[in-house]
Amino acid sequence: MHVCDTRYSELIPCLDRNLIYQLRLRLNLTVMEHYERHCPPPQRRYNCLIPPPVGYKIPIRWPASRDQVWKANIPHTHLAQEKSDQNWMVVDGDKIKFPGGGTHFHYGADKYIAAIAGMLKFPGEKLSNGGNIRNVLDVGCGVASFGAYLLSHDIIAMSLAPNDVHENQIQFALERGIPSALGVLGTKRLPYPSRSFELAHCSRCRIDWLQRDGILLLELDRLLRPGGYFVYSSPEAYAHDAENRRIWNAMYDLLRRMCWRVVSRRDQTVIWAKPLSNSCYMKRTPGTQPPLCVSGDEPDEAWNVPMKACITPYSPKVHKEKGTGLLPWPKRLTAPPPRLEEIGVTLEEFHKDTSVWHDRVIDYWKQMKSVSQKNSFRNVMDMNSNLGGFAAALKDKDIWVMNVAPVNMSSRMKTIYDRGLIGTVHDWCESFSTYPRTYDLLHAWMILSETEDRGCSIEDLLIEMDRMLRPEGVVIIRDKPHIINSVRKFLTALKWDGWSSEVEPRTDALSLNEEKVLITRKKLWKEKFTI
Repeated sequence: MHVCDTRYSELIPCLDRNLIYQLRLRLNLTVMEHYERHCPPPQRRYNCLIPPPVGYKIPIRWPASRDQVWKANIPHTHLAQEKSDQNWMVVDGDKIKFPGGGTHFHYGADKYIAAIAGMLKFPGEKLSNGGNIRNVLDVGCGVASFGAYLLSHDIIAMSLAPNDVHENQIQFALERGIPSALGVLGTKRLPYPSRSFELAHCSRCRIDWLQRDGILLLELDRLLRPGGYFVYSSPEAYAHDAENRRIWNAMYDLLRRMCWRVVSRRDQTVIWAKPLSNSCYMKRTPGTQPPLCVSGDEPDEAWNVPMKACITPYSPKVHKEKGTGLLPWPKRLTAPPPRLEEIGVTLEEFHKDTSVWHDRVIDYWKQMKSVSQKNSFRNVMDMNSNLGGFAAALKDKDIWVMNVAPVNMSSRMKTIYDRGLIGTVHDWCESFSTYPRTYDLLHAWMILSETEDRGCSIEDLLIEMDRMLRPEGVVIIRDKPHIINSVRKFLTALKWDGWSSEVEPRTDALSLNEEKVLITRKKLWKEKFTI
């Protein structure tokens, strides 16, 4: 394995604009197709290790990282200049600092969050509302300061932004240790199941919500839980000039036809709520647009699926119950998810899974004892999340987990969200949509053997894992012995030989024949390369 040229230190293979130009893809820029995934064919893959930028340092550890990062790690200061009046970020010597401001909350996300809770009349201006608001989707999130300040409320946000003219927003967010992902409301569904979020948020997110018969608002409708909120802070909600009035009136009319209602409006913000049941849909005049989706439009299919300009109605069960059936956080983490039966998993299997992963995580941490410190890990990825047992077992550690459901197990992602966790669907034969060096710990349970079974390259996947892993980050691979033996041959070439430990784990209820656990650590390496 050779090392890539330093010009590729921020390469995201499936979001590479140079590739789009080279392949001469004909994309519709007006609907953001150029910000969606376009992966290189096998012959166009780089197949090399991504080098860190010159002067790279081990990231500042959480919680200090919320407010500052090393400038050398993300040497981009144009956002600080462009957003200087909005308190997004400021350059201070060898660091970039984040005062907590945003486009519509110059005086701090904490005050803005309290104001939203006050608008909703939640007790004590606590947005979590007793644990009933847990999962939030923040679209057009900037450097994710809104999501950063939600964490202290026991709320986890999927902070989402494209790699657009404000490039590196998500790179800054992940460097800070804030849950976030690259993504865009374009032509395809976001890779999350239906009814995943209690609240969606847009603060000056520069999205044309009226385009294509309101298809983007209908995607938010798919993703919101019954009674879920849409918090919208934008000139259309408060400005009085003719154009903003026109947009507001059209948006208000569209959302009224979607059966959303305004629950609060104050200053620069309006909050809508989605209906709790199908009752309003049934009362609409026949032919009202947008239509209800037909029964064949599976709302939980979320990988590479075109958005549909239709309203996703509730199942008879949800309609009858007028809600999700979810317990407040943190009780929902260990309670059987309401949608468990939809994926054919019994209560006994769920509890067994939770128990097994609790024990396995204890064993992992014992195995890593000599190299892990209290704050070694912040951004964690579970590459084969199943029911979310691995992430649930980490609840007492100051980390967050990006749970990933491989495409053949995508239906299980809804149990992740029902437990108050976050995650995404992904095909591991392709590169993941994240910047290089964004995760401290990767957990790969049987994902390498599954990739091999599908006829995809294990070597390609290892190179991709290295791209996502921070220097001095750790990989936990739990797989068949022949897979572990294959990986061991690559450790030196990958520069993953800083430290490693291999054991044969004890047999448990999830053991699949023979298994081995390899835990290995990536070195911080610096070499001179020419451009």
